[in-house]
Amino acid sequence: MSSPRRPSTPSRPRKKKGAAAPRPAAPAPARPAAPTAPTAPTARRPAMLAVVCLLTLLEAAAAVGLSVAWVSDLVRGVSVRPAATVFLVVFGLTVALVLVASARGLWRGRRWARSPVMTWQIMLVVLSLGWVGADPAPWAWGVLVVALVVGVGLLLPSVVAATTARPGDDDAPGTTRGTAGRR
Repeated sequence: MSSPRRPSTPSRPRKKKGAAAPRPAAPAPARPAAPTAPTAPTARRPAMLAVVCLLTLLEAAAAVGLSVAWVSDLVRGVSVRPAATVFLVVFGLTVALVLVASARGLWRGRRWARSPVMTWQIMLVVLSLGWVGADPAPWAWGVLVVALVVGVGLLLPSVVAATTARPGDDDAPGTTRGTAGRR
């Protein structure tokens, strides 16, 4: 046996003695439908994108390591120019922060993240060429190779396609177009 169907109208709350009748709530104003957040790409991420992101995070870790070394010099009193050392610490930590945010943006397929990473790679290539010219140490060659791998990796068609396939993400977070509809 099946139970009888209840009516689809909502039941009214029972009145308490001495209580005023509740006012009916005003209907909420209709809001325009907010665009949904873009979904993850259906295709797998290219392997080179993973390499680029990992090497970018390695560069960020190196910047943090250098900042820690400079702070150590400040604390021990070894630093000859403390003001310049403080600047280098702040600069190194800022670069690390930007690189981590950019690696995360690249992994999520954001177009804006390619610019800071490519700019940093160009700076590293220029610096490492100077280091190799002055003293061809293995670490200078390592910096040059990593910067070239990341720079070329960012320009590969598969990586470019993975970081441009999502419309509406071409602006950095915090800009007017980049945050529209995400409130």
